Amino acid sequence: MSKKRIKNMNRKILSDKFFTLSEVQFDYQLKNGNWVENTWEVLERGNAVAALLYNTKKQTVIFVKQFRLPAYMNGIETGFLLEVPAGMLDDKDDSAEEAMKREILEETGYNIPKLTKIYNAFATPGGSTERFSCFVGEYDDSMKVAKGGGLDAENEDIIIIEMPFKEAIELISSGEIVDAKTIMLLQYAQIKKLLG
Repeated sequence: MSKKRIKNMNRKILSDKFFTLSEVQFDYQLKNGNWVENTWEVLERGNAVAALLYNTKKQTVIFVKQFRLPAYMNGIETGFLLEVPAGMLDDKDDSAEEAMKREILEETGYNIPKLTKIYNAFATPGGSTERFSCFVGEYDDSMKVAKGGGLDAENEDIIIIEMPFKEAIELISSGEIVDAKTIMLLQYAQIKKLLG
């Protein structure tokens, strides 16, 4: 069996509005060596960033709460989710760390001088190209330099919530935190004992 198990890939754009939805036809080699034809639809979202902000002195973390239409359409009654600050990279040359600092300032009003990149992760690799660069960063009250809440030009309507880390962990079990990137970052903080 060859090392490269994909050939004859052809991509047709189905929609190219905010994100690109493509139909991709390709030949795929099964583990038995046979080649089969496949057609997948792929959402080409671009890459994103996410960060857990934590305060060791107060034992708190910062979340943003905002409306998410897909979550509303899939059973979240209000459509509002508790999430870590996150956002999209503007383009391929956008630095993940600088994009994350920009998103944190826009969404929370905090100017975080130092972020630590902890991993890259695909959000939904079965249907989307989106890959997150995930960070953690310590904050204190002196770093709050703006009101936050998102950009009016983008109709963002973000509520900033500071809560005890232990409460945040409990909200995973209770089903009140259902955002995957947020759960992963909270569990990272728990495993690495960043707080308590």
